[in-house]
Amino acid sequence: MTRVFCNISSRIVIVEGIMGSGKSTTVRRIADRLKASGVSALGITEGTSPHPIRFDWDVPWEDMPATHLAKSAAARWSAYANSAATSASITVVDGQLFHGNLTSLFLLDADIALIRSYLREVVATIKPLHPLLIYFHQDDVDRAIRAISTERGDSWVTYQVNWKLTSPYAVRHGYAGLGGLIELYRDYRRLTDGLYAELDIPKISIENSGMEWAKYEKTIVSVLVNQAGDGGSNS
Repeated sequence: MTRVFCNISSRIVIVEGIMGSGKSTTVRRIADRLKASGVSALGITEGTSPHPIRFDWDVPWEDMPATHLAKSAAARWSAYANSAATSASITVVDGQLFHGNLTSLFLLDADIALIRSYLREVVATIKPLHPLLIYFHQDDVDRAIRAISTERGDSWVTYQVNWKLTSPYAVRHGYAGLGGLIELYRDYRRLTDGLYAELDIPKISIENSGMEWAKYEKTIVSVLVNQAGDGGSNS
């Protein structure tokens, strides 16, 4: 297994999904699995600080033009891809293709053409790294958001509501409270489902409502091993 892992063509593995879908846990588990097999791997979770990919900003929604955010975020990806191209490590990253700056573009109520253009630019930037996208999804978004809200508590829900539901997109739709947060994520999932379908990079979609983490990890490892064996074909 170590020999096969060493032949993996992907230099970056991106784990995507809505908040609370298990991205960070999976990033750590896959990075640890690679390292245990003798492969140099770097796990980047959302809380990594300073974050090497995400463009961080701290101004009111109305002071951040969507075009500026898209340009700045794409530049961050470009800089990271350039450094990763010369690294011996495989990067396993929590979001940042959808979750992160693209989510902010969505919340800023950016035009879908701008969002697609931004994503195309990012994908073109990382293609030399032979990316693999793991896309976690839950068929029942309502249940998924309520479950993570119960797990993380009222203060977390209040934080999410106060941040995301003051965004231009949420305000335009009149979303409020936990119910509004759920509606927001239904919309977001429709967006990311569509974007996922359009991507022409190796990718795999996993419905993970059952929280069978060992099973999901086995599936992801199988995809990585198959890529190593076939030179990185689409999954």
